[in-house]
Amino acid sequence: MNNMNKKKEDARDEIAAIGIGAMIVFIALVLVAAVASAVIIQTGEKLQQNAQQTGADTQQEIGGKITLITAWVGDQATGGSEEITLVFEPAAGSEPLSETAVNWNIVCGDGATIETVGGNFADATTLAGGAVDTFTQGTVYMINVNVGTTNAWLGGAEECIPVLGEEHVLMVMVNGGGTTYETLSYTDDTQGAPIV
Repeated sequence: MNNMNKKKEDARDEIAAIGIGAMIVFIALVLVAAVASAVIIQTGEKLQQNAQQTGADTQQEIGGKITLITAWVGDQATGGSEEITLVFEPAAGSEPLSETAVNWNIVCGDGATIETVGGNFADATTLAGGAVDTFTQGTVYMINVNVGTTNAWLGGAEECIPVLGEEHVLMVMVNGGGTTYETLSYTDDTQGAPIV
């Protein structure tokens, strides 16, 4: 009888040892799962933040941009007050843009020297000639920009006047937004000749 009790006791001890081993394995699996889920959650949060930042940057870059519709040679009066005329609108999805938040710059040169002229869009008007303070998407505007030496923005030191056969680079930059690049090709330098 003693022998039988001893066998039952050994069997219980063996079952208890198996149970404790199973419990240890279970706890280890729970810990591994917790660590894995924490890593997955942290990675998901990081990816979401990156996606939101990329979306915001893209919206700012695309939405805060000017679309150039056309441009032509403007008034070519002598004395450094030569002009070109730009017709433009804010890009699709743009927030309203302040006229002073939009700047232009033209780079030109003969290969030996590089010259630039520039300014802001404070003198822009609607196509009907009305004054504006803010550019809104869906409305078309125009501006005559001075590309001669009397350009006050640079103190009149340089010029990028229309010259037959030359190409100049126009950049329209929005503060905190995007930049539009266009090549101005002067195949005709008379007033009204298209250059874009």
